[in-house]
Amino acid sequence: MDWARFAQQMASMARDLLAQASVDATLRRVTASATELVEGCDAAGVLVLHGRGVQTLAATDQLVVDSDQLQERVREGPCFDAARSSLGARVFRIADLSREQPRWPAYAPRAHRLGVGSMMGFLLFTEDAELGALNLYSRRVGAFTEASELAGWLFASHAAVAFSSARTHAQMEQAVATRHLIGEAMGILMGSHRLTEDQAFAVLRRYSQENNVKLRDVARRVCEKGGL
Repeated sequence: MDWARFAQQMASMARDLLAQASVDATLRRVTASATELVEGCDAAGVLVLHGRGVQTLAATDQLVVDSDQLQERVREGPCFDAARSSLGARVFRIADLSREQPRWPAYAPRAHRLGVGSMMGFLLFTEDAELGALNLYSRRVGAFTEASELAGWLFASHAAVAFSSARTHAQMEQAVATRHLIGEAMGILMGSHRLTEDQAFAVLRRYSQENNVKLRDVARRVCEKGGL
């Protein structure tokens, strides 16, 4: 492992990640970079757990999607464990998946048939009931060494910061857009029904509560249809 070259590549990647325009673009750059920077990595993806549901993000290969879907069906597997282990291990490395049947009897043999030889996973974030892990795959047995694990851990640390920054930026943009939308809807109600600002907002909020619809969706309805 050429650590000097790896450090230069990581610095370049960190700048590149922060320049991405969206959360999806950031994740795609993360997984693509993983296959370029971590020795032995053939494919990568981010597994997100929403309660009991599983979502695969930015997969670089169908193998990643198939593995995640298999883990969701059988409710076991290394990536599944890493993503929900907020209090446990934040990193895993499996040299030979074919030897892991005692640990994951339903997942391991089927994943081996999919073509998974070895794997690594790194917890990216924990937020309320949502957990996410960066998972790296190789079709070869023994592809990931201790050096690969260290490189993956360093890489995942940078990826987690970039992912968090992208999510925060997206949430701020959404909040601003929602505020503008609500303001426009209030203006329509004020003009058409001669309401004050407070009265117009009360109408939107009451409709939202009575119909169990998010306030921004109520505002969008008013803007599109000119009223409720």
